[in-house]
Amino acid sequence: MAFSFFALLDDIATLLDDIASMSKDVATMTKVAGKKTAGILGDDLAVNAEKATGFVSSRELPVIWKITKGSFLNKLIILPLMFLLSAFIPKLIIPILLVGGAFLTFEGVEKIYEFLFHKKNVKKKTGESLKIKDKETENKRIRSAIIIDFILSLEIIIITLSVVVTEPIKNQIIIVSIVAFLATIGVYGLVALIVRIDDVGLSLVNNSESNFLKSVGKFLIKLLPIIIKILIVVGTIAMILVGGGIFHHNVHFFESIGASIPTIIKDFIIGIVVGIIVFTIVSITKASVKKLNS
Repeated sequence: MAFSFFALLDDIATLLDDIASMSKDVATMTKVAGKKTAGILGDDLAVNAEKATGFVSSRELPVIWKITKGSFLNKLIILPLMFLLSAFIPKLIIPILLVGGAFLTFEGVEKIYEFLFHKKNVKKKTGESLKIKDKETENKRIRSAIIIDFILSLEIIIITLSVVVTEPIKNQIIIVSIVAFLATIGVYGLVALIVRIDDVGLSLVNNSESNFLKSVGKFLIKLLPIIIKILIVVGTIAMILVGGGIFHHNVHFFESIGASIPTIIKDFIIGIVVGIIVFTIVSITKASVKKLNS
């Protein structure tokens, strides 16, 4: 997934060389920034594809469009905010990142907890997920997707800023904005393709005279639930890895321990530990509030 985004951003950045209004330096820095954020884009795809699936066919694209609009709004909020913070209060950027990282690890650990200790509920949700029709559930899923998109967008923008920090402010704005908006188009374009796989399959089954095409259609229909299950797993791991990575690279304590441990394993361990701590605090707080209200 990450490599597909790497190729996409690299090709688009190459085209920028032909735009007269942009210098070669800006195009080159855009390529570099695209490569640096490719891994986060892969995670972004996995998380948001999982969040955008599970609706009746007629609601799939409208839901994705709502999440996409939310993602664009996230960028419109984050971009000027990050430029201002970077210029005037750079010390606030890391605390904001850490709060976002804590939320991602919490979401990941919560999913693991549900799977381990509430398997019946997970199976029930999985069975019902393809029949989500009520507005309340739909809106809840959309809000959750937009919040997670906000955190991942923040990470993408800050990583891109770190690449172009020595560039003139005009170039910084151009490069970071290009990467941010291409990320949204790329992620949600692929999400839209993923969730329509079964509709393509159904169309082939119903409208094709060729037995081969009918077989392909049946395969695509069976493929979507498998993809959804894979995305649930990948999305959960991605949230823990991204959250753990935020703490790993921005908290000196985590940087100084386990130097010989591979980065991806260290990020995952840190993500699990932070997620368990946040999950415990949230669970205790909820239980206390519930007890006070009862």
